[in-house]
Amino acid sequence: MNNELLRTLTKVDEMMNHTDIVTLLRNNSRKLVLDCVREAINYYRNAILEEKVKENVSIKTISNKTIEILERKKTLNLKRVVNGAGIVIHTNLGRSILSNNAIENMINVSKYYNNLEYDLEKGKRGSRYAHIEELIKSITGAEGALVVNNNAAAVLLVLNTLCEGKEAVVSRGQLVEIGGSFRIPEVMKFSGAKLVEVGTTNRTHLYDYRDNISENTGVFLKVHTSNFKILGFTEDVKLEDLVVLGGKNNIPVVEDIGSGVLVDLSKYGLSYEPTVQESIKKGADIVTFSGDKMLGGPQVGFIIGKKEYIDKIKKNQLTRALRVDKFTLAALEGTLRHYLDEEEAVKHIPTLNMMILTEEELKRKAKRLKRKLSSLKNIFSVSIKEDNSMVGGGSMPATCMKTYVININSSIFSEKQIEEGFRKYKIPIITRVYSGSVLIDVRTLLEEDYNVIYDALKEMGERA
Repeated sequence: MNNELLRTLTKVDEMMNHTDIVTLLRNNSRKLVLDCVREAINYYRNAILEEKVKENVSIKTISNKTIEILERKKTLNLKRVVNGAGIVIHTNLGRSILSNNAIENMINVSKYYNNLEYDLEKGKRGSRYAHIEELIKSITGAEGALVVNNNAAAVLLVLNTLCEGKEAVVSRGQLVEIGGSFRIPEVMKFSGAKLVEVGTTNRTHLYDYRDNISENTGVFLKVHTSNFKILGFTEDVKLEDLVVLGGKNNIPVVEDIGSGVLVDLSKYGLSYEPTVQESIKKGADIVTFSGDKMLGGPQVGFIIGKKEYIDKIKKNQLTRALRVDKFTLAALEGTLRHYLDEEEAVKHIPTLNMMILTEEELKRKAKRLKRKLSSLKNIFSVSIKEDNSMVGGGSMPATCMKTYVININSSIFSEKQIEEGFRKYKIPIITRVYSGSVLIDVRTLLEEDYNVIYDALKEMGERA
């Protein structure tokens, strides 16, 4: 039976003369269309062999499959998605969304030549970091600043400069693993620093650092555990106390603060998270943090602190290998300028704005989406429920933010079918599935996402 069906499959040459395929050839290369035709025929050949198809496959069916394959091949792999999961800093979905100001800056330096490494005042070569260093110093209070391509790179560069061949003393409870299985001890090893663990997982005292000082001690490293919490019988050394000990022994204190909070979010009802400015005020010699998490900018790793150490780091040959490009610098400057006025920052930086949305604002967003979807009630049941959002991105792990979700279910489609339909839509929509329903958290929806969600559901219904 399989052999008979295989013999009935339309041949490649015949497919290339089909009306639909001839139409495709008008706007696409022959090689591309030919590859898609062959792939479509092979798709049904394999389906027959696997006994998934048990009847003749028409030329029209293969033609439709060819068109589907062609559209997929011409679609960009890295694409826009709708974040209906309610995780504000969603690592899998690109983390922070940039502000309009940051995006405009990126377009400007992309479309035209720019003064990336040209000093317009002196008329000669300049530094790419000069465009943002004064801005960072003004916002954080640091004496010097540098940015590299991410925070792991920042820690690597700092330790390689200040501690290569020497010992970096760090609390055992701070040896964290960040996303993608990258671990602080591994980053330290590649930097050339020797790890010295002190204290225990849950309790570390100042004397643990003091008792491990030797002639080979390079730095005290303090890592903010922003992606997990240890509760109960715990003890940690305050940064200011570590700074005093470091000062007495001429040992620089490096703090990896992780998410890079520049605004005290406890004022807006969120849990307290230490800010970068506080670390500088408490005397840390070097502070490192990310740009695409709580700060709400592009992916960068900040290195800020005492000028004498920043100057040494700038001269490290690794700095060039880890440097950021013009697009990142443009986005970063556009983001940081918002922080010159806190009210402007929380209003215009999407990450901050999503986190501080009020209950009333979230409820209005949910009601609006429900009204938009109400015309599809013959197939889909839509209701509003209270739920919780997450900050995400390895930040504020203990913080749950009250939110409202759109609860979608159907007597025709299972929750798995609805979720898959959303996820495989031309603009993918990422949702949550819970207890037989698909949930869309309105906290992370943008203005233009409402139409996408409606269109996706409408197309699903039309296929029913």
